[in-house]
Amino acid sequence: MKILQLCYKPPVPPVDGGTLAMYSVAQGLLAAGHSLKILSLCSDKHPLLTDRIEPLFLQQTALETSFVDLSVHPLDAAVALLCGESYNVRRFDNPQFHKLIERTLADSDFDIIHVESIFLTPYLSTIRKHSAAPVILRAHNVEHRIWQQLASGCRNPFKRWYLKKLALALRIYELEHINDFNGIVCITEDDAQAFRNEHCRRPITAIPFGIDVKPLLDAKADPFALFHIAAMDWQPNIDAVSWFLDSIWPLAKKEIPQLKLYLAGRKMPDSLKKLSSDSVNIVGEVPDAARFMADKQINIVPLKSASGLRIKIIEAMAHGKTVIATTTAAKGIDYTDGHNILIADTPAQFVKQIKLCTDNPQFAHQIGLNAHQFAQNHYSIDAVTSKLTDFYNIITKKTL
Repeated sequence: MKILQLCYKPPVPPVDGGTLAMYSVAQGLLAAGHSLKILSLCSDKHPLLTDRIEPLFLQQTALETSFVDLSVHPLDAAVALLCGESYNVRRFDNPQFHKLIERTLADSDFDIIHVESIFLTPYLSTIRKHSAAPVILRAHNVEHRIWQQLASGCRNPFKRWYLKKLALALRIYELEHINDFNGIVCITEDDAQAFRNEHCRRPITAIPFGIDVKPLLDAKADPFALFHIAAMDWQPNIDAVSWFLDSIWPLAKKEIPQLKLYLAGRKMPDSLKKLSSDSVNIVGEVPDAARFMADKQINIVPLKSASGLRIKIIEAMAHGKTVIATTTAAKGIDYTDGHNILIADTPAQFVKQIKLCTDNPQFAHQIGLNAHQFAQNHYSIDAVTSKLTDFYNIITKKTL
């Protein structure tokens, strides 16, 4: 099968949840023997780091990119707000990327065009004009839900009003255009059902991302070492870490003085860097997530607003870590609380779960072993790719 994958940011190197999700699709399709071409937007926020990409991957995908300015321009945002447009989407609409898609489709025919995220919907008109191939939307999240959650949790009245406006415009856009695609692949069944409930008439399925689950390393992990690793240029992650530091960490540190916290992730805000101390280590971006996690046992994921599937949770599980997460963060994962993950939604619950692990390191270790087996059984790249190509075949037959 000949596939064109359109990405809203470079899928390599896989430095955050979104890039991991897109990269795993590419990995799986290439490993299964399909022909893959990748076109991607890049930006100051998500640049193309050619020196960190394997030459073989560049050769196999013939990756091409087009730069888009994703910085927030107040005047453009105000105009979009007044016109009732989604500024979240409008920022991704780039004339040069339209031309790149047009040229690619003029040069080659594809069996499937795989579009990563609703933010690339503006390019559908160009795709339809130059190709008869069915177009699949891979919905990483129900995007407007995230902005609704951000708005509801915002204390600043003006900012809350503005976030509500953004969420409403995005909801209207998302639900208005969801039926423009030939099929939709959600990452969780919850997201798929949300679209069905909003009158999505297209074939829709839920297929998680795949991950390369390797055998566990025999590494000694510090039972008192907590860590959080995520892209820190995404507002829900910033809010999550801030809540943990403000409302949970002081209680946990008082109860368990030996605790140490490690915060990793690209684009670490200055407001968090200032909080570095003897027990709070602001690591920032790490070149190797597996190496960063290796000597730490407990992964905290205190997200309060999210949709889709938290790839970093599955990644931590795959490395045999004890994940303590909110119900929101773990949504979409078919977990068993107390067996392969620990759930906590309040400061008191987080402290209780952390203490449970530090008082009994063997219990925490067993949760990690169970988590590794769970990731291996449910999120292998081969299994996920097989489900994805089966869906491709269904959609292709429908459009013949």
